[in-house]
Amino acid sequence: MPWRRRALFAALAVALAVLVSLASMFAVDLYLHNKFSRSAGFNVWGYRGPVAARKQSGEYRVVMLGGSTTYGYGGLADEAIPAVLERDLAGRSAGPYRRFSVVNLGYNNEGAYSFKFTLDDYRYLRYDLAILYEGYNDLVPGPGGPNVSVFRRNSPVFRLTGYLPIFPLVLREKAAAMMSGPAAAQSVDQPRTVFTAGPGAKAAADVLRGAARVGEALEHQLARVSVEPAHHIDDPGSTGCQAPWQEYCRSVAVAVEFALQHGDQVIVATQPYGAGPYFRQRHGDQQSQMAAMLDRTFHGNPRLRHVNFGDLVDLTDTNLSFDRMHLTPLGNRRVAAAFVEPVLTMAAQRQPQDQ
Repeated sequence: MPWRRRALFAALAVALAVLVSLASMFAVDLYLHNKFSRSAGFNVWGYRGPVAARKQSGEYRVVMLGGSTTYGYGGLADEAIPAVLERDLAGRSAGPYRRFSVVNLGYNNEGAYSFKFTLDDYRYLRYDLAILYEGYNDLVPGPGGPNVSVFRRNSPVFRLTGYLPIFPLVLREKAAAMMSGPAAAQSVDQPRTVFTAGPGAKAAADVLRGAARVGEALEHQLARVSVEPAHHIDDPGSTGCQAPWQEYCRSVAVAVEFALQHGDQVIVATQPYGAGPYFRQRHGDQQSQMAAMLDRTFHGNPRLRHVNFGDLVDLTDTNLSFDRMHLTPLGNRRVAAAFVEPVLTMAAQRQPQDQ
C-alpha cells in the first residue's frame, strides 16, 4: 500500500477514534445531566431547573442571579427560591402579562462580580427582569482578594457553545465522596468522624478521577481556541462606597448598568442578615453601603428597585435555615413569597414594546 494511502487510513482511524470518544463522552454527559438535574446539578445550558421554553406572547420572564442561596444548596431544584417564586406567580396577572416564568441562574460560591457575565451569557432567554440576590459571598475576601468567580466561564465548551458539561464535576465529587465518606450534618461542637477509604474505594476513586481528567484535558485543548480574559474589578473607588465594600458595590453597579442599558428591569435584593452579631453587623453595613450607592448612581430610575429582606428570616431558626445561612424549603417559600409583590409591580410598569 502506498505510503500516502497508509497515512490517509491512519488519519481516518485517529479521527474516527476521536469522534467515537467524543460521542461517548457526550452521551455520558447527557445521562449525568438528566440524573442530577433535580438534585444538585444543572441542565445542559448551565442553569438549575428545566430548560426554559421559548418565550411566549404575554409572558413576563424573570432571571434570578446569586450564589448558593439562589441555587438552592441543600435542597431539590424545585424547592429553590426561583422555582417557588414561579409557582407563586402562576395564575397572577400584571399589566399586559398573564404568564410568568422564573429561571434560576445562581451558582454556588458566586458573588456580585459574576452578575454581569451571567446576564450577558443568558441574553438569549429574553428576560424582562433580573433579580440580583447576593451579598454573603462578598462579605469576607479570600486569600486572592475579592470574589471574582464566574463558574460557567471556566468551561471553554460553555464559552464556545453555551453547553455546560457536568461529567468532570460529577466524577470528581463522586471520587471525593469515596475517599472521605458520606457527608453528614454535624454540630460544630461535636467530634468529627474520621473516615478511611478501603483499597476498593481508592481504586474506584482513581478510575473516576482518571475519567474526569480525560474531560478536563479536552476542555484544556478547547481553551486554546477560546481564551477567557483575567477577571478583575475595574475602578472600585468610583461608587463612593466605603472600605471594604468598594469592589462589591462596583460589581453590583456594573451589573445594574448592563441590564438597564439593554432595556431590562432590575431588582437588587438584600438577603436575610447574617447570623451572629459580627456577621449581622458586617452584612448590614455592606448592604446599606450598596443601597446608598444605587441611589447615588441611578437616581431613582423606575426600572430599578431595591428590596430589603434582611429581617425576613431568622437564620438561627432551624425550621428556616439548616446551617445559619442556607434556607430550608420553608425558608425558601418565605423569601419567594416576599418577592411576589415587587415582581408584579415591576411587571405592571413594563410595556411589551420595551422587550
